[in-house]
Amino acid sequence: MTAPNRRSFLQLLGLWAFNGVLLVTLLGLTLWAAGALYFMLPLKEIRGFSAAVYVITVLGLLMAIRPLWKGAIAVLGLFFLVLAWTLTIHPSNDAHWEADVAQTAWAEIDGDQVTIHNFRNFDYRSSTDFVPNWETKTVDLTALRGIDLFVNYWGVRWMAHPVVSFQFGDSDHVAFSIELRRQVGQEYSTLAGLYKTYGLIYLVGDERDLVRVRTNYRKEDIYLYRTVTKPARARAIFLDYLRSLNDLHQHPAFYNELTSNCTTNVRVHTAATATGEPPPWDWRLLINGYADQMLYERGDLIGQLAFADLRKQALVDEKAKAANDDPDFSRRIRDGVIGF
Repeated sequence: MTAPNRRSFLQLLGLWAFNGVLLVTLLGLTLWAAGALYFMLPLKEIRGFSAAVYVITVLGLLMAIRPLWKGAIAVLGLFFLVLAWTLTIHPSNDAHWEADVAQTAWAEIDGDQVTIHNFRNFDYRSSTDFVPNWETKTVDLTALRGIDLFVNYWGVRWMAHPVVSFQFGDSDHVAFSIELRRQVGQEYSTLAGLYKTYGLIYLVGDERDLVRVRTNYRKEDIYLYRTVTKPARARAIFLDYLRSLNDLHQHPAFYNELTSNCTTNVRVHTAATATGEPPPWDWRLLINGYADQMLYERGDLIGQLAFADLRKQALVDEKAKAANDDPDFSRRIRDGVIGF
C-alpha cells in the first residue's frame, strides 16, 4: 500500500471510529431521554406515545441531515430540551403516598435523649392488610451498644435489601430501612428507579414490623449479622442517620437506583467516624446481594467461621415466624445466632 493510500485508509478508519463513537453516544442519550419521557411525564396516557415520537424524531434527524455530525448537533439540542425539562422536576412530601410510607420520621435530640416521631410499628394480617401505627419512641444514647445488620432477599441471590438496627440496652432496637417511596398506584420498576420517579424515605421502626413483614408475610429470606461496631462509633452513625432523617423530613429527595438507594446511603452513613471517609467503593454495593460477603472480608462482622457457615446460621426466617407478634420478637430471632 502506497503512502497516499495508507493515509486515505487511516483517515477512513478514523472517520468510521468517530462515527461509531458518536452513534453509540447518541444512542445512549436517546434511550435516556425516551425513558425520561416514558417514566416522568405527568400524564400516563401519553408517556409511551411521547417516548416513541422522540425516538422517531431522532432517527429522522439523523437520516435527513448530512453530514452525520450536523445531525448529531440537532439530536443533542433535542436531548438538552428534555434534560432541561427534567431539571424543573423537584421532589415533594405532598403526595398521595402508599399507606406503608405515608409518614416521614423525624427526631428531636436533647442531650443523650432522642425522641423519634412517626416510628413505624404496624400490626399485620397480610403483607397488604395492616393496621398503621405511627408511634413516638424515646431512646437514651448512653444505652446504645452496637449495630446489627439484616440482609433481606426477595428473589435472586444477587440483589438484597439491608435493614440496619441499633441496639439500646439489653433488648431494645431501632431499625432503619432506607426505601423508595411510592405514590398510590405506582408500580415498582428498576428502570423507573433511574429517573425522578420515586421519593426517598428513611423508615424507622420496630423489628417486629420492618423484619417480620418480610419473613412472615412477604415470605422473603432475612439473614442477621452482628457487626463489630463499638458503642462510640455506633452513636456517631446513629446520629448521622438522624441528621438525614430530619433533612428528608424538611427537604424531600428522589430515590435513585444507582446513586441514592438502600445500600449506597448506608455506605455514606458508615463515614460517621473520626476520618469521615466512607469505606472503599466495591462492586457489591450495587450488586448488593453479596454485600454481607464484602463486610465479612473487611472484618466488619462478628464470627470466626468460614463465610458460608456464618451465613447459613444467620438465616432467621423460621425464628421470626415462630416469634411472630411476640413482644420479645427481637430477642427470640437472635437466639443461637453468632455474636448475640
